[in-house]
Amino acid sequence: MHPDQASRSAAEHRFWQSFAENAQKNGVKRPAVRWHVRHAESYLKAFPDKRLVQHTGADVAGYLQEQGRLGRMEDWQFVQMVDAVENLLRTARAPVAAEVDWAFWRDSARSLGRDHPTIAREAMPASGGEAPVSGSRFKDKRNARSALDAVGDAHGPVLERMLAEIRRRNYSIRTEQAYESWVCRFVLFCGNQDPAEIDVVRIRAFLEDLAVSGNVSASTQNQALNALAFLFKQVLGRSLDGLGDFTRAKRPKLLPVVLERSEVARLLQGIEGTQHLMAGLLYGTGMRLMECVRLRVQDVDFAYRQIVIRDGKGQQSRVVPLQQRLNAPLREHLLGVKALHVQDLAQGYGEVFLPDALARKWPNAPKEWIWQYVFPSGRLSVDPRSGKTRRHHLHENGLQKAVKAAAQRAGIPKKVNCHCLRHSFATHLLQAGYDIRTVQELLGHKDAATTMIYTHVMNRPGVVPVRSPADVL
Repeated sequence: MHPDQASRSAAEHRFWQSFAENAQKNGVKRPAVRWHVRHAESYLKAFPDKRLVQHTGADVAGYLQEQGRLGRMEDWQFVQMVDAVENLLRTARAPVAAEVDWAFWRDSARSLGRDHPTIAREAMPASGGEAPVSGSRFKDKRNARSALDAVGDAHGPVLERMLAEIRRRNYSIRTEQAYESWVCRFVLFCGNQDPAEIDVVRIRAFLEDLAVSGNVSASTQNQALNALAFLFKQVLGRSLDGLGDFTRAKRPKLLPVVLERSEVARLLQGIEGTQHLMAGLLYGTGMRLMECVRLRVQDVDFAYRQIVIRDGKGQQSRVVPLQQRLNAPLREHLLGVKALHVQDLAQGYGEVFLPDALARKWPNAPKEWIWQYVFPSGRLSVDPRSGKTRRHHLHENGLQKAVKAAAQRAGIPKKVNCHCLRHSFATHLLQAGYDIRTVQELLGHKDAATTMIYTHVMNRPGVVPVRSPADVL
């Protein structure tokens, strides 16, 4: 072997040895290292004439986007590939490794499951009195069946009638999923009897068992009662006159967790990339988490500096302000999203999920730019219900984990989550002198009493601020 070739071979061996060591330091088990090596080699083959230190963010994004259009890749495989590419670039000390939004690509690996609220209602019964449809949610469990799955199999027709009745009343998908779960738990509590044959008094026994043995909260017990009342009254046509009184769980009075402005600043500084933009919108607009991830391009109005929240909680729409400091970053972000959408269209994709049968009403709408998600996933996925290949929005769990981790790194001694930013938005508006009615409209509260809770957080339950007598000694 020529000396130069021997030297290159030795250098390559040392490189891959360092690659493997770094992978194991990052938690990759030894047997899985070889798969990371294969992903890294595939990346290198895509750029045969370009050194790693010369790679740009566009090179990395283009490669990951292309891999994200491969339908055969599972979620865990996509994460493995992203980890391998990052390890490869960091081992080579390529400058681009510090520029790529790796958190975004890992979030993109998690596709929306069939029971995710965004898509759970697709291909479900729309009217009562119908037999369970083929491929029902009770027949397509890929994991081992649990006791609740068995209840769903045994009493599918009744549950399908209940779901159709819920759909007819246009309740939210969260309510639909919660009611279904509670009815299955109740039937299981009653020995898997036919719901039509269960005595009403068994509801009281079930609710008391939740409070006494299950030690559930008052809101959880009330949710269970609402689900069973809906089943008996609206589906089975039975009265609850024999229910009587029952042991109720205690309802504690809790105050929302609110961050100071300096704590919000430290929290946001600890979040980078797309997640930083999303967290900034949560605080700057008071949006809920799911309202943020479901934003569409047409909802952002730069001219009027506002964002339209469509079909929020309680199926209400509202307008919130778009903060000036996020105007430019959001515009730049949408330019990248549009470029990705154009690439999808060129390769025969570009479709997005539309709710409420809008895709049937407007067949071309799913591929139009205005309907695309503001925060789309970095990869395409096969819709688990329709079988169509679409680009869904990012999974919300990624931002939840990022906010919690950033709070811990910032040393904030509070229970911080995404909703905490919404609470902080409301409280800081009141501190700035805005009236309760304005804050109520921005938050989308039906009752002003719900908004009044923030006056207690401010230590201002009345007109005059409450001051501790110890401060005037």
